Amino acid sequence: MAIRRMDNVLIVVDDLDTVISFFVELGMELEGRGPLEWRGAERVIGLDDVRQDIAMLRIPGGHGRVELAQFHRPKARAAEPRDVPANTPGLRRIMFAVDDVEDVVTRLRAHGAELVGEIVRYEDVYRLCYVRGPEGIVVGLAEELG
Repeated sequence: MAIRRMDNVLIVVDDLDTVISFFVELGMELEGRGPLEWRGAERVIGLDDVRQDIAMLRIPGGHGRVELAQFHRPKARAAEPRDVPANTPGLRRIMFAVDDVEDVVTRLRAHGAELVGEIVRYEDVYRLCYVRGPEGIVVGLAEELG
């Protein structure tokens, strides 16, 4: 049996509104938002007495999704500093293909984002960069050339 697709990536956040705005500015669409009231979720994630709000964002016309969760109970704990370098073990970024890297960076800066390094060209294939957004979330941007 093979994997059928990657359904979503979960990011736990402190400020759901700010992070939703960041991903919407990136070009994702808010699919839904609200409290997660399904008690089965507690059994899935291995926590008791959970109260959380979630939001699901999707790539327009695509299958990729980002799920955001803000835990009210139990309170989320920071596992590491937010601005660790790219070579720190663990999940470091989510990469998105975009039409115009510079335009996206400019728009995301209005939401507090900053370049991690710089925008660089990889041969005649891509223009690439990493952007650190709200709550230290790092997204990679790839503009296909040619």
